[in-house]
This record gives sequence, structure tokens and C-alpha cells, in this order.
Amino acid sequence: MRNVSPARDLAPAQPDARLPRNVWVLAWVAFFNDTSTEMGYWLLPQFLVTVLGAPPMAFGLIEGAAETIASFSRLLSGWLSDLLGRRKPLTAAGYTLANIVKPLLALTHSWHQVFWIRFGDRAAKGFRAAPRDALIADSVDPAHRGAAFGLRQALDTAGAIIGPLSAIFFLR
Repeated sequence: MRNVSPARDLAPAQPDARLPRNVWVLAWVAFFNDTSTEMGYWLLPQFLVTVLGAPPMAFGLIEGAAETIASFSRLLSGWLSDLLGRRKPLTAAGYTLANIVKPLLALTHSWHQVFWIRFGDRAAKGFRAAPRDALIADSVDPAHRGAAFGLRQALDTAGAIIGPLSAIFFLR
């Protein structure tokens, strides 16, 4: 029988002062990617209705399809990530595709084009999520996973705040 002090078992693991470089890189990529996404997303309903003349239900259709494909692509990329055992190429592909299609919103002339751009952007988001999270989990000791995921989520959330504020600033 193992003789272990209950107090020692319940003590939280001390976080390492330094997380691996790739955790920091993924966190900053999440920040900048979410900033750019949120800059456009907050303006999308107004753009669809006033500029493109889309019916109000178009936004619901676009976002419903976008979130649906994001969920299914998460499932596919998680399965591929485990099957291939390669996380970085799948993560990079997801971020790359999202950053290729997002600027195309500036060139749209119909809500149907917006539909396919948002569809591609959210498919890319879903596609990168599972491999990215697995890459983070693979990069740190289990005792430091909370800190690693917390850092990524904190910078992602900061991007979600900075994005709309940037859009307001640039539209003034």
C-alpha cells in the first residue's frame, strides 16, 4: 500500500514559469485571428442588409450553416489528427484557409458570396481546432495543461474584445 499524504495529493501543481514556445505562438495566432474575425463579424449583419440588400433571414442562414460546418469539420480534423498523428500541418491548414477567405468579404456583391466565404472561414476554424488543442496538450506536461489552455483562451478572448473595438476605431 502506498503511503502518500492526502494534503500533498490535493495540493495544486505549481505552474511552470515558462510554457513552451509553440503554446505561446498558438496563443498569439489565436489572438490575431480572432481580432480579424471579430472586426468583420460585428459589421456583417449591417453589411448584408444595407449594402448587399439581403433579407434579414440571410444572416441566420449564413451563421447557421457556418456553425454547422465548423462542428462537422472539428469532428473530421480530430479524427484525421489522431489517425495521422500530425497536428501542425492540419492546424496550419485551418489557419491558412481562414486567412485566405476572410479578406474576400471586401469583394462580395451578393449575400450568397458572403455565405460561401463564412462557410469556408468557419470550416477552417473547425478544422484547426481539434489538432491545435491536441498540439497544445502534447506540448506540455499534464500538470501544466490548464495554464497552456488558459493562455490560449485568454488571448483568443482578448482578440474578441480588440476586434470590435478596432472596427469601431477604423470606421470613425
